[in-house]
Amino acid sequence: MRIGIDARELGGRPTGVGRYLAGLLREWAASDRARQHEFVLYGVNPLPMIRDDGQFTTRQIPGAGGAWWEQVQLPAAVAADRLDVFFAPAYTAPIRLNVPTVLVVHDVSYMAHPEWFTLREGIRRRWLTQASARGAAAIITVSEFSKREILDRLAVNETIVHVIRSGIEAPAARQAPASNGRPSILYVGSIFNRRRVVDLIRGTAALARRYPDVTLDIVGDNRTFPYEDVEKAIALSVLSDRATWHRYAAEDQVRMLYQGARAFAFLSEYEGLGTTPLEALAGGVPPVVLDTEVARESLGEAAVFVPFNGDVPAIARALETALFDDEVRTRVLAKAPGVLMTYSWPIAATQTLDILESAGNQSP
Repeated sequence: MRIGIDARELGGRPTGVGRYLAGLLREWAASDRARQHEFVLYGVNPLPMIRDDGQFTTRQIPGAGGAWWEQVQLPAAVAADRLDVFFAPAYTAPIRLNVPTVLVVHDVSYMAHPEWFTLREGIRRRWLTQASARGAAAIITVSEFSKREILDRLAVNETIVHVIRSGIEAPAARQAPASNGRPSILYVGSIFNRRRVVDLIRGTAALARRYPDVTLDIVGDNRTFPYEDVEKAIALSVLSDRATWHRYAAEDQVRMLYQGARAFAFLSEYEGLGTTPLEALAGGVPPVVLDTEVARESLGEAAVFVPFNGDVPAIARALETALFDDEVRTRVLAKAPGVLMTYSWPIAATQTLDILESAGNQSP
């Protein structure tokens, strides 16, 4: 079977979707069953090399990599390759393909909260996702919460929507104090309004007034709309010399930051899953999260929860607990193994391949 994959997110500086796809490809490269298939990867930028036995072929299609590339340039290349099935891991897919499509919709934030997107971006995302979902042979999502959102907002048949939890890239657990000797708080993820990074800065600053050695590291590019000035928020706080904003960090640097952290903060109001708190948990770092439906589903009791409408003092209290309350830290980390066992790349890759094979067998 020839399986085509939209691999745009692997090029450049991969973030959420790129890391998700990389995890699947790594497993398929090592799988005897996956070696029975040929995978054709389509990208704009040069794609990273994948160690395999020849089952991966890459196609670099010049262009901007946006909707025109996806809907016009990509389908022409796909048609020439005579695929059996096409895998679209990033919310949308070419609408006019002559092969079955398996679509991954991680969340539908642009429908649930259109105010977080520009008018043009919101319309584009909503229209393309709805059109892609209507034409998909199967839809994969990453949580039961996200499945309910998809069924409610995309109006697709429940039988084609499958929950497959992604794996977790576990950093090495840190047993010793942070190398700088300070209690460090870490945030990792693209910066959206819904993730309340400015509130995190304010909450950390409130805590730092009582604990002058507290530090904060923020990793992620600023994609907020309406725009929130992260750099200004840091400069105006007591954290001006104790907070560092890494607009991008390579995997090795991110692993080092996890190992140096004592608490992880991810105050998101809306996610399909939210993998970085799970990565922190896998590295022995207690996560501090907003008390949302998806956070409870994904983390169970393995987190310190902030009330959903938590103000700055509530955020500061939760951070203080995660940093300094040894009883709570022990209880949270004791729950980690039971939570993390459900997030496995081998299982995710096997289940995703099941769906690709089933869809591919529908080809005429």
